[in-house]
Amino acid sequence: MLKLIGAMLVIAACTLLGLAKAARYARRPRQLRLLIQVLQRLETEMTYGATPLADALRRIAAQAADPIGAMLLDAAERMDPGGETAKASWQEATRLHWRYTALQDSEREVWSQLGFTLGVSDREDQVKHLRLAASLLQTEEQVAWEEQRRYEKMWRSLGVLAGALIVIMMY
Repeated sequence: MLKLIGAMLVIAACTLLGLAKAARYARRPRQLRLLIQVLQRLETEMTYGATPLADALRRIAAQAADPIGAMLLDAAERMDPGGETAKASWQEATRLHWRYTALQDSEREVWSQLGFTLGVSDREDQVKHLRLAASLLQTEEQVAWEEQRRYEKMWRSLGVLAGALIVIMMY
């Protein structure tokens, strides 16, 4: 009886690990789409609303799902009067919140590079950088969709099969 319970626990643990990895592949394209939408909203706020960066980030954060929304809100709060610069706020919020996303280092690099230009140059230059970042993230999104299609089902199956293999090897 104890062996059966142990075998079930091993299979359940491996299955959950496989499902967690598969879920990460499923979340990544959605979060990339959200980042692209955030950049488009930020461009709109800067171009048509002439909204200060901290206020624009707060508005966008209210509409964005976590962890992206939390990252934007954190950056906006750090920019409050007497606070950090836009660059420092963006970088620190990214450093603190990125680990909660399903995004990879290549996307983080694009996102971080954008922080170097926000609040420093004129509006037209910032819009160019926002469009460039959105374009780069769209490329990453296509790769993410392809990886999800290719690997999500594999990780689900692999978790169950790895658990079964461990049980068979143990007995």
